[in-house]
Amino acid sequence: MTAKKLPNATIIYLLSLLSLFICCFAGIGILPALIAFILAGKSEKLFKENPNDYDDIKKVKKGKIIAIIGIVFNLLVVGIAIWTLMTIGWDAWSEEFVRRWSAGMESSEGY
Repeated sequence: MTAKKLPNATIIYLLSLLSLFICCFAGIGILPALIAFILAGKSEKLFKENPNDYDDIKKVKKGKIIAIIGIVFNLLVVGIAIWTLMTIGWDAWSEEFVRRWSAGMESSEGY
């Protein structure tokens, strides 16, 4: 009897990697990380029911570990953003952003 692949093993791995790549965008990478974590839990449960039927549990476990790391990184990004906004305030942050944006636009006008 040949061993089958666990359902969603590749998707778990890809979603967890995606969560690491997009963690810098306001922490939205937490969504694919949570989805990967939940799917990994379901796949591990399925593997425990029939361990001889499946052969790619290592891929699921790697994806779950990367998903946990992605969750932590995304929570750090969200926490830093909240802390920054609480300490300097939204007005100061947005004024600094507009000032740097304007300075960048002025320096690129010569091209």
